[in-house]
Amino acid sequence: MQNRRTFIRNISIGTAGIMVAGGSMEALAGSKPIQLTILHTNDFHSHIDPFPADSARNANEGGMVKRAALIQKIREEQRNVLVLDAGDIFQGTPFFNFYKGELELKLMTDMGYDAATIGNHDLDNGLEGLNAQLKNAGFPFINSNYDFSGTVLEGKIPTYKVFKKQGIKIGVYGLGIELEGLVSKQNYGKTQYLDPLATALKMEKFLKEEKKTDLIICLSHLGYSYKEKKVSDLNIAAKTWHTDLIIGGHTHTFLKTPDRVKNLSGTEVLVNQVGFGGLQLGRIDFFFEKNNRKQVGKGENLPIKP
Repeated sequence: MQNRRTFIRNISIGTAGIMVAGGSMEALAGSKPIQLTILHTNDFHSHIDPFPADSARNANEGGMVKRAALIQKIREEQRNVLVLDAGDIFQGTPFFNFYKGELELKLMTDMGYDAATIGNHDLDNGLEGLNAQLKNAGFPFINSNYDFSGTVLEGKIPTYKVFKKQGIKIGVYGLGIELEGLVSKQNYGKTQYLDPLATALKMEKFLKEEKKTDLIICLSHLGYSYKEKKVSDLNIAAKTWHTDLIIGGHTHTFLKTPDRVKNLSGTEVLVNQVGFGGLQLGRIDFFFEKNNRKQVGKGENLPIKP
């Protein structure tokens, strides 16, 4: 197991898309489209190192050094990059047992992550445990449907974040899974769970109309889909109006390419997830033009191979 200094040293080794228009692209100049590249992970579960060489599956695959090198390579090729995570950063290897999330968050900060949402395992050391590690994250944890009033996380978890890239405004909100029955009550305390769909409708309307964003992303730890009647990423995609992309987690779903779901406005929403363990890096490219044409293309999930 490598230490952080070794990791940082090792980092130095080393499309289609969607035509989108929006209300705040006054900074666009000329006819050349502006490219925005979204990179994303989920359910990394403290897999700092690659899977062991003797693993029955995924031998030598994954690992944060290789992921960092891939992210850096893409950054060198693209001007506008956002790196996002859909939760369950913690729990799964001795790194978490020993460092309690410190190493994971410091390395993600070094890799240039822009935001993450909260997964249920990110509360495995309770609200206090997550709160103690926030200082090690150089990026916000975004959640819109957990009310942390009266807890140590009150006022520390933003409900949204707006990023600007070359005049493009990108709004990000976050949705978490119901904690009751999944997480020990003592670990989430007075946290109140708010309806994810109602929250999504509220947040996307706010980001579209009040913040005038050109692209709206949901960071979700609800799960991709379920046989039973349970809210999922596919449900949220079909029952919202303005959300353009849902980056999911929780169900450890490996998708070859993002799914396309028609929303209530009749346009396509991309829904993507990259399994678990840091075995893949999701990539979706958006191209912004001055006109109001919107065309859905494809993304890709990049394997982290030896």
